[in-house]
Amino acid sequence: MNFLQTPLQSRFNIATHQLDPPFAVIDLDAFDANAADLLRRGHGVPLRLASKSLRVRALQDRAVAAGFTGTLCFTLPEALWLAKFGSDDLVVAYPTVDRKALRELAHSSARERVTVMVDCTEHLDAIAAAGGGPVKVCIDVDAGWRIGLMTIGAKRSPLHDPVHVTNLASEIVSRTGLILDGVMSYEGQIAGVGDRPPGKPLMQLALPILQALSARELARRRAEIVAAVRAIAPLRFVNGGGTGSIERTAAEPAVTEVAAGSGLFGPTLFDTYRAFKPAPAAWFALPVVRKPSPKLATALGGGYPASGAAGRDRLPRPLLPPGLKLDSREGAGEVQTPLVGKAAAALKVGDRVWFRHAKAGELCERFDVVHLIAGNEIVDTVPTYRGEGQTFL
Repeated sequence: MNFLQTPLQSRFNIATHQLDPPFAVIDLDAFDANAADLLRRGHGVPLRLASKSLRVRALQDRAVAAGFTGTLCFTLPEALWLAKFGSDDLVVAYPTVDRKALRELAHSSARERVTVMVDCTEHLDAIAAAGGGPVKVCIDVDAGWRIGLMTIGAKRSPLHDPVHVTNLASEIVSRTGLILDGVMSYEGQIAGVGDRPPGKPLMQLALPILQALSARELARRRAEIVAAVRAIAPLRFVNGGGTGSIERTAAEPAVTEVAAGSGLFGPTLFDTYRAFKPAPAAWFALPVVRKPSPKLATALGGGYPASGAAGRDRLPRPLLPPGLKLDSREGAGEVQTPLVGKAAAALKVGDRVWFRHAKAGELCERFDVVHLIAGNEIVDTVPTYRGEGQTFL
C-alpha cells in the first residue's frame, strides 16, 4: 500500500495478506481485554453472555472460559441448537410463539437447560398447548422510566409494577406445566444509549442526569418487584442491565446477574459512552475496486447498516487508513461504498480498507467465517451462525 500504515492496520494487513477481501476478523487481543474489563466492571456479580452480540459459537465458548456464566439467547430455536452442543443455562430473552420449537422443548431433555421468556397469559397458553413439560419460564419486566404519559426505554414488557408482575407470577405457579425460574428487566435507556452523542452538547449534559434518575427509579421498583415475586415462589436468578450499565446494575442487591455481550466486540455505538471504552475487536475489510476521481476511492460492498432507528450512527465506519469518510449522499452501499476524505486520494485499486460495524453480532450475519487474529497472525478461522447454516432472525 502507498500510505503510512498505523500499527494496528499494519498488524491486520500482515496477518491477512493471503486473504482476498471482503472478510471479517476478530482481534483476540482486544476481545480478551474486553472480556476481562467487563468481568471487572461486574465486581463479582455473574455476567450472562448475550449470544446475539457474538453469533459465533467458538467465541461464545471463549467468553464462558474467561468467566461468563450462562447464555442469554435471542430465539428459542437458537437455544435448542446450542443445547445440542452441550451449552447449559440458556435463557431466551424474548417471548416465543414458535409452536414447533415449543413442542421440541417440552418433549425433550432441553427443558432442563432452557428457560423461556413470558410477559402475558398468552405466552403461558402457547407453552401449555405444546404439552409435555414442565417448562421453566422467566418473567420479563418493563424497565422503562415512566414520566406522566411518556415512557423512556425499550418498548418491551407490559408488566411494569409489582401488582402486574405478581399477578402473572401467581398464574405461573398455579399451572402444573410451568416452573417460575427467574425475573428479567433490561434498562435499554441506560445500558443501550451512549451518554456522549457527538455534535449534541445539550444531550451530553442532559443524558447522564436522565440516566441517573431512571436508574434510581428502576432500582427501587425492581427491588419491590423481586421481593413481591419471591413471596410467591423462589427465583433462581434476577437478570438486568447490559454492557452499558454493568456497574450500576450489579450494585443493586436485588440483581443476581447482569447481561453483557456487545462490549466484547466493541462496536462503534460504544464510542459514545463516558464510563467505559471497549477496545475495537470486530473489523471487516473491503477492497478498493474503483477510483472515480483522483480524490475518491470506491470499495466493493459494505452496506451493512445496524438495526434500530435509521441514522448515520447505524452505518459502518471506515477507520483504517485514518482520514476516510463515507460519502454523504451514498453512505454504505449494497454493492459499492464510495469513500472520501484525506486518505482517499492515496488509495489505489487493490488496496484494502478496514471498517467497524455500528453494532456487535449483526456483522456476523454478513460473513460465513471470522478470522481470529492474535498479534500479527491468524490463529484460527471459525464459522459464524450463518456459516453453520443457522439464521435465527
